[in-house]
Amino acid sequence: MTAAKHSDLAGLSVSGVKPIQTGALIKRGELLLTGEPDGVLWRADEYAADNPNSPRINATLLSLVRNSELDGMVQAMQDLERTWNHKFNYPWTFFNDVPFTDHFKKKTQEQTKAKCNYEIIPKEHWDVPSWINDALMGESARMLTEQGTQYANVLSYHKMCRWNSGMFYKHPALANTRYYWRVEPKVHFFCDVDYDIFRYMQDHNKTYGFTINLYDDPISIPTLWPETEKFLAAHPEYLHENNAMDWVTDSERRPAHNKKANGYSTCHFWSNFEIADMEVWRSRAYEDYFNHLDRAGGFFYERWGDAPVHSIALGLFEDKSKIHWWAWPYTYATFSERLTNLNIVRFRDIGYQHIPYFNCPNSPKCKGCQTGLFTDGEKFLFEEDCRPNWFKYVGMG
Repeated sequence: MTAAKHSDLAGLSVSGVKPIQTGALIKRGELLLTGEPDGVLWRADEYAADNPNSPRINATLLSLVRNSELDGMVQAMQDLERTWNHKFNYPWTFFNDVPFTDHFKKKTQEQTKAKCNYEIIPKEHWDVPSWINDALMGESARMLTEQGTQYANVLSYHKMCRWNSGMFYKHPALANTRYYWRVEPKVHFFCDVDYDIFRYMQDHNKTYGFTINLYDDPISIPTLWPETEKFLAAHPEYLHENNAMDWVTDSERRPAHNKKANGYSTCHFWSNFEIADMEVWRSRAYEDYFNHLDRAGGFFYERWGDAPVHSIALGLFEDKSKIHWWAWPYTYATFSERLTNLNIVRFRDIGYQHIPYFNCPNSPKCKGCQTGLFTDGEKFLFEEDCRPNWFKYVGMG
């Protein structure tokens, strides 16, 4: 077992240089240098894939993927193996609603020395539940499609959102697993990370980690917040005293979104990247909340995604200090002064892209992405960044 104490110079680990106050960051125009977090970090010693006594904890890299998405999955695996997992050899767990082909298994296992697990989703976890009215579901999909809601008429997308919201952690294959890192096909990772991220989550009592925070399409979730209010009225005991209600319900930055979503800001953690403790989803509060939403039918009558469902639950039922932002990419010119006055102590260098958004820290460990870039798409996409609201109401720990 090897753990290393981190010394930080301008947010960077620099050997042979006298360290200064940990957590310090140097502003470089609009950019801040990004380094490793403070404290004890678990390095890659003794993490060989075949070491039964390694310091690895009960965690997995997790992906819901089709056989037809093999090429995109291989590319994502190559990125994450190159930047992180070849050092720590955490297992991969792949889920599908149909059996994986031998070709899929062969090609994915070739990308890693770690163990790969291939699991089939039980029909009762994937199929449309019996209480959903097929005619109403079809009519709702037609209306949402006419309003321009993406994937509204794709049934498998609705099933995926429900499974990611409240089913995946119930799979028997994860019964003895606590932490997961969600990885989707075609995503990119840009930065070398040299410490055990799962160990960091455990040692620092973090329950959820994110990189990108966006606004959702309010047309896709008009009754999600009203149903949440009904649930809160029935279960006020689940509201955490250190909640992020202000972030969940903000109406100042995008008032039209709040109005269309009937009181919800629509800010959410973009859950195609999430590193989390499944005990959050296995809690009584979340299980009751998910069951309430599931019975309400919005996963099929509207297009409730796992991102807003997870985000609202975390914002209401979890201690917000346990939610961790895994990078420091940039500040807006109009926002930089406010951010530099915050207590900036623990930030990571996980560079990430899921088209069309980036999280690219200012670090010499990052290659292949433009520092501070949020999107390389149309200019209107910059309005979708909700990280400033998280910093405003919660901070950046």
